[in-house]
Amino acid sequence: MLVEFQHVKQESPVHHRRWFQDEGMELIVWYSPAGAVEGYQICYLNADRQERALTWRPVGGFTHAAVDSGDSRPDKNLTPILVPDGAVPWEMLQTEFDRRSTDMDPALRDQVLVSLQRRTA
Repeated sequence: MLVEFQHVKQESPVHHRRWFQDEGMELIVWYSPAGAVEGYQICYLNADRQERALTWRPVGGFTHAAVDSGDSRPDKNLTPILVPDGAVPWEMLQTEFDRRSTDMDPALRDQVLVSLQRRTA
């Protein structure tokens, strides 16, 4: 089940973010100063066991990326970056998010599920 981290470091004194995680998925939600959701990112492992990130913003909708860990060599430890990726496994993400988010705030959970179902928002 996705569990919310408490005391998440806030990058801005005006904007707020929440972070949820379990053993196979993360959800980061960004809020506007007025308290509206201004975006979210679901990080997950795809069938090939590589981490992916699906990001939603009100302007532009969804983007999908693979996470390049930057650790391809033992003598390097680079910062992970997002690189464009292929098809989004929509049904799998909907099913897994629905299954893992049952204990979340219902309004936030529903907002994410509706956007995943519509595939735009």
